[in-house]
Amino acid sequence: MDVQTWTYIIVGVTFALYIGIAIWARAGSTKEFYVAGGGVGPIANGMATAADWMSAASFISMAGIISFAGYDGAVYLMGWTGGYVLLALLLAPYLRKFGKFTVPDFIGDRYYSKTARTVAVFCALIVSFTYVAGQMRGVGLVFSRFLEVEINTGVIIGMIIVLFYAVLGGMKGITYTQVAQYCVLIFAFMVPAIFISIQATGHSIPQLGMGGTVSGSDVYLLDKLNGLSTDLGFAEYTAGKKSMIDVFAITLALMVGTAGLPHVIVRFFTVKKVKDARKSAGWALFLIAILYTTAPAVSVFAKVNLIETVSNKEYSSMPEWFKKWETTGLLTFDDKNKDGKINYYNDKSKDEAFVAAAAAKGLAGNELTIDNDIMVLANPEIANLPNWVIALVAAGALAAALSTAAGLLLVISASVSHDLIKKMINPNISEKGELWAARGAATVAVVIAGWFGINPPGFVAAVVALAFGLAAASFFPAIILGIFYKKMNKEGAVAGMVVGMLLMIFYMLKFKFGIFDGGKEAVAGLEAKWWFGISPEGFGTVAMLANFAVALTIKTFTPDPPQEVQDIVENIRIPSGAGEAVDH
Repeated sequence: MDVQTWTYIIVGVTFALYIGIAIWARAGSTKEFYVAGGGVGPIANGMATAADWMSAASFISMAGIISFAGYDGAVYLMGWTGGYVLLALLLAPYLRKFGKFTVPDFIGDRYYSKTARTVAVFCALIVSFTYVAGQMRGVGLVFSRFLEVEINTGVIIGMIIVLFYAVLGGMKGITYTQVAQYCVLIFAFMVPAIFISIQATGHSIPQLGMGGTVSGSDVYLLDKLNGLSTDLGFAEYTAGKKSMIDVFAITLALMVGTAGLPHVIVRFFTVKKVKDARKSAGWALFLIAILYTTAPAVSVFAKVNLIETVSNKEYSSMPEWFKKWETTGLLTFDDKNKDGKINYYNDKSKDEAFVAAAAAKGLAGNELTIDNDIMVLANPEIANLPNWVIALVAAGALAAALSTAAGLLLVISASVSHDLIKKMINPNISEKGELWAARGAATVAVVIAGWFGINPPGFVAAVVALAFGLAAASFFPAIILGIFYKKMNKEGAVAGMVVGMLLMIFYMLKFKFGIFDGGKEAVAGLEAKWWFGISPEGFGTVAMLANFAVALTIKTFTPDPPQEVQDIVENIRIPSGAGEAVDH
């Protein structure tokens, strides 16, 4: 069977499974809708957390970034993995013991203020919509290539699927759906990685294959990739090109942003006890590490295969996968010197001799443009793997994108129905009314998320990295100070969140979208103007520090919080006697 038939079969079966689980586990109460009734087991919750955590950015885009950034791409591995450890050890148990359904709920009660709750809801919506934009783009990208429909059509199909099981099942349905999605995505990521590792190096373990020698030779795979890269005018794959300050800033922003992500934090409210929250965090870390330690190997295999397949080859001899990716617009060939060959090289190399030599050969500039996000999806095709493996990767990518999109949509709906309507606008709303409000908010959120998917602000991982920066700038200081500094007050927390969020939004608009400097076309020229040499993806670190500084400064000039609030903070740091999550 061809790839498209296999894709229809495998994607159709997995979608039927997700919808069936959503019907079976549909929510009948607000507690089931928000936190799955608080009765999920540690292993199941660990799998669901891993699926929630490993979004389209992890599955589709991370290995793609590492393929083109090389050593510098390791910031995503370090930041996202380290961030999960930080969340699991430093925040999750304490937030779980506090017993609130949402991050705005925690901030509203901890800082005894409707203003604090409102600001937190605004921040949660900004973070979640930025994050979900990346997921919907991933959905559209997969459907575009493998079902051969327009990207916009693919996004709409994804919206309908997510809407069905997120709105019907709530957190209960999403949790058990995510268990299935974890199984699909990890199988889909590992199978082609193992195939290609054996093919390229003879090792069945991809991590060993990446550090091994090429089959039939004494040349190490990484040495071969370094040679292929320098021959084309690029820096060595294993050489770092980013400044140390930017590497540090991006890594820290991703780490602390993780610890402030509302859709990940809420997962720790779905278990019965604090002890179960710790156990599920451990399981999730183990399950996440399977993919995260494999991604660098996939990036190396993909880059080597791509260069050897396309560089200096006749365009007319390109395999079918090349032409099909061209139709998506994510891979483009422009025959600038009309020689019929694909001249893929770094025409902006700082090595003047290399550029001069290329010009002497009659080359008129790089002719191949490749979107980072296609590398994982195209990798099995480039390596000539069986069609069912190619279709499996499509199903895995959809599982990764849809699982995280569902979790984010639930955060958005809970922020609107629980934190705004129930806690502020209409405290007397019935449970049934609140449940319908949550489902209505989720429906509106899906439509907005779909618009972002059709009009994405960048490739998947870059968009997601901005969401982490926004979470770092807004939530992390308020949560950390709320748990570990009992005299932190509402004035300081609110001022810090507002300053951090506005600073991060301004920097994104200025340097990521060129809003104040000539639009997106001018962004490439703004790198020299970055503040402190820090990219938009890393600026969450600066905005977070500004948040801390403002919060602590304002706190010194304003009254301490009420004694009962200080007593609550003391209590949540005592690791005993925690019962089920309750809505006070």
